[in-house]
Amino acid sequence: MKMIFAGTPEFARVALQALHRAGHEIALVLTQPDRPAGRGMKLQASAVKQFALDHGIPVAQPRSLRLDGKYPEEALAAQAQMQATQADVMIVAAYGLILPQWVLDTPRLGCLNIHASLLPRWRGAAPIHRAIEAGDSETGITIMQMDAGLDTGDMLLVEKLPISPQDSTPSLHDKLAALGGRLIVQALQTMPLHRTAQPMAGITYAHKIDKAESAVNWQQSAEQIERRIRAFAPSPGCSAVLRGELIKLCAAQHIDVGSSEIDSTLRSTYAGEGTVLLINSNAIVVACGAGTAVRITELQRSGGKRLAAQDFLRGFPIQVGDKFESAKGD
Repeated sequence: MKMIFAGTPEFARVALQALHRAGHEIALVLTQPDRPAGRGMKLQASAVKQFALDHGIPVAQPRSLRLDGKYPEEALAAQAQMQATQADVMIVAAYGLILPQWVLDTPRLGCLNIHASLLPRWRGAAPIHRAIEAGDSETGITIMQMDAGLDTGDMLLVEKLPISPQDSTPSLHDKLAALGGRLIVQALQTMPLHRTAQPMAGITYAHKIDKAESAVNWQQSAEQIERRIRAFAPSPGCSAVLRGELIKLCAAQHIDVGSSEIDSTLRSTYAGEGTVLLINSNAIVVACGAGTAVRITELQRSGGKRLAAQDFLRGFPIQVGDKFESAKGD
């Protein structure tokens, strides 16, 4: 099938690779403009652009597709390129630009979106992060016929995926990316697919992660804090302040109230949420809200490397009774 592909990060690259391997004719790739990245802040191509260049696929990088927007010349140029392809369909995966109606109407079969959630739950920009943060037991991929709304189109194909208690955003991302690539190939093999309208019940929005959310709120339960650490890995991460220094908490496990690690002996050192209750060979146990505690097993100083707790403590000694504070305003 002849197609246009629109996407930017690694999640989208996996789908593009699957479509390419399946033998589809990819006439044009749309991706976000190159962005500064790394220590030198040099312009870097997106994962999708790099794949396209490596395989001789034409690339367009408009800053907007709105003909009446801030960059009308770029939008007009992209429109001409897209119309010239005479594509059957456009596949969209984590592209990052709003698609005006003219884009949705250009391909013969419209635009299909690979969305990393079980719609209508977690419409929006950060469905993987928000599913982990909320403690969802499952997520999945929805192949959706796009319309003008925000992830409101009819569902064409859905497959569920369990969320492991150990999953972080990177691990769940990789599972969903592979599933998305497989499912979009399957969808195109069986077109036309039956369209199912999204139910009105159960709608939630996965708002973009704000850097301010990285500050640990020690009044939350240990389970909530652990989920946020897994959800916000690797960026923006979860941070707290100890002795005036910002520390990123990279890996942790919550401890149940009945655990032997939280007993009367530990409670004798308790001085409020954020108090270090115990230090052992592989973890720092910190008091959280609702009488819970979290075992922090990996930490990182500003500008430093992510380290196991034992290695971290060699360069940054911590004692029982020390208190982590919330990184307010971070």
